[in-house]
Amino acid sequence: MKREVVRSQNFVHDGAEFILRHAKAALAERDEFRIALSGGKTPRPVYTEFARIARGIPWERVHFTFGDERCVPPDDPQSNFRMARESLFVLGAVPEKSVARVRGEIDPQIAAQEYEDGLDLLATQRGEMIYRHDLILLGVGDDGHTASLFPETAALEETVRKVVANFVPKFDSWRITFTYPLINQARHVCFLANANKNPALLEKILEGAEEFPAARVAPANGSLTWILGES
Repeated sequence: MKREVVRSQNFVHDGAEFILRHAKAALAERDEFRIALSGGKTPRPVYTEFARIARGIPWERVHFTFGDERCVPPDDPQSNFRMARESLFVLGAVPEKSVARVRGEIDPQIAAQEYEDGLDLLATQRGEMIYRHDLILLGVGDDGHTASLFPETAALEETVRKVVANFVPKFDSWRITFTYPLINQARHVCFLANANKNPALLEKILEGAEEFPAARVAPANGSLTWILGES
């Protein structure tokens, strides 16, 4: 695995340019760009900037997925889909067929299986063993979680399923999340962490402290980039 740490004083611009660069490369090489979006507040301005600078991107050849989703309807303020729609899809005029939404409003187990089945079908149609993302965007929480892989939750030990429903005791709620078997098959994974993130926590994760779920992200045949905002 190749790893790069980018320390940026222009976090939003650099994050958006990074996505655009990978989009153009994937489209040139495979005529398709597969990207998984992360939720939370950090990537929102990055998505908006990406929509602004990506005017020439053929959205019909881009496939957006979500690394995790909260178990809420798509119009709920907590919905990762809603955030991405408001900050990227509407601004960029992305067609609905380019977006694979997690149905957070239905039973979590069913939603997770449905999402995994959808990815498996796309892979099978292309003669692939597993749906391989060109780029998976991730964030990192104050407890070291990423996607909805929280410390001491069952999804951390999943070795077969690619998408699961994961109960998170600290929130007393279910989340739907990609698992390591899917994340670590990506061509490239990028963590976006702005200047508000605890630097001591980030250093521990970068050193490989596996009590933090983010530290266990390691693309088997891909690259890992951290874009760290600095004030």
